[in-house]
Amino acid sequence: MSPNLVALLYLLASVLFILSLRGLSHPDTARRGNVLGMAGMAIAVLTTFSIARRVDIALAVLAAGGAAGFVIARRVQMTQMPELVAAMHSLVGMAAVLIAVAVLSDPPAFGVGDPIPAGNRVELFIGTFVGALTFSGSVIAFGKLAGLGRYGRLFSSAPVTFRGQHLLNLVLALVMIGSGLVFVSAAPGGQWTPFLTMAALAFVLGVLVIIPIGGADMPVVISMLNSYSGWAAAGIGFSLNNSMLIIAGSLVGSSGAILSYIMCRAMNRSFFSVILGGFGAAEGAVAAHAGQKTVKAGSPEDVAFLLSNADSVIIVPGYGLAVGRAQHAVKEMADKLLARGVTVRYAIHPVAGRMPGHMNVLLAEADVPYEQVAEMEDINSDFGATDVAFVLGANDVVNPLAEQPGSPIYGMPILEAHKARTVIVNKRSMAAGYAGVDNPLFYMDRTMMVFGDAKKVVEEIVKAL
Repeated sequence: MSPNLVALLYLLASVLFILSLRGLSHPDTARRGNVLGMAGMAIAVLTTFSIARRVDIALAVLAAGGAAGFVIARRVQMTQMPELVAAMHSLVGMAAVLIAVAVLSDPPAFGVGDPIPAGNRVELFIGTFVGALTFSGSVIAFGKLAGLGRYGRLFSSAPVTFRGQHLLNLVLALVMIGSGLVFVSAAPGGQWTPFLTMAALAFVLGVLVIIPIGGADMPVVISMLNSYSGWAAAGIGFSLNNSMLIIAGSLVGSSGAILSYIMCRAMNRSFFSVILGGFGAAEGAVAAHAGQKTVKAGSPEDVAFLLSNADSVIIVPGYGLAVGRAQHAVKEMADKLLARGVTVRYAIHPVAGRMPGHMNVLLAEADVPYEQVAEMEDINSDFGATDVAFVLGANDVVNPLAEQPGSPIYGMPILEAHKARTVIVNKRSMAAGYAGVDNPLFYMDRTMMVFGDAKKVVEEIVKAL
């Protein structure tokens, strides 16, 4: 295949990727966006095959990877999507490191001069250390999200900190950069030692950067690692003079960075504060003094009575809904209420669940109409005129403490469910959320707590309706 045709096909694939991202920006066009993205990737892969020296090996590896991906996709639960995303990011990071090693081993095979020019070495340096950091950081994020803390403290969902941590990170980062500079300027025979030193330190830094980040900040970490994986691919793309890698990596890197910024704004968190330190306690920790307060508890039948006599209901889904796989039961409950003339809508917080868009995908899986789903900015002003706010497994995103100066979550934008005339909260227990702080919403006079698994509770409500 001629170089001009290869360049044209790569350009076509890049355009499809851009259109895919545009399509994914709205639920109505998300399916089309996915199709365009898959079409672009198919063109990019087939074009790469056309210029590969050993197509048989490439096809064998593609078949093995595709089979593994198919099996994983069939088995993974929706609640496991965050850790799956983290695992996929780790593979992208390691791929960048392995490509850099291959280029160093045989530059002519990749169309790179031998000895490797200084400019290409700078690009290899950037792609390698970002890729290594992404790999090890994603592995730690995967362990935290998958609840592997019982196998090692590094995977604890609580922040893992120690004295002098930031100073150690700074020293390692400076040594890593120094090794990279030595690698860039080294003679052809002396490039491996500084390269391997730089890569090893990057792997260690990836672990040290992520372990002090607690569960509350995991949505930001996921999008941040997504951005890192893109920049790693782009860096390697510059080294190989591969326009497809450069464009695709830049799209992933920039979109991940923008998403990280959006997540930080949604939690009123500084991006650097997320990276440089942990936030909150482990999920499931009991909030201090929670046992000294009383709550008003009710039954599913009580909830059914309140819902059926309401004119308007806003459902606030949280991670508890995802864990209980209650989205289909909630959809059935909403349909029964709609049949009775009750107005039903869903309020989505940007960081509800464990990754951006988690709740939106769950509701789409249950065929909830898009017009019933509203983002926080669009629906917050309506809570005050709503008869019932039904909170399902959400905690920090509806915590009124975010409005009180001095609170650990002060300034975090929340769904103002506490302003509804009646508030119903479904939780398994009185355990705190990721932030590890108590929630005054649970003790309000107009709040009724319904304890139990979300799916079972909602199914009982449906029967009562």
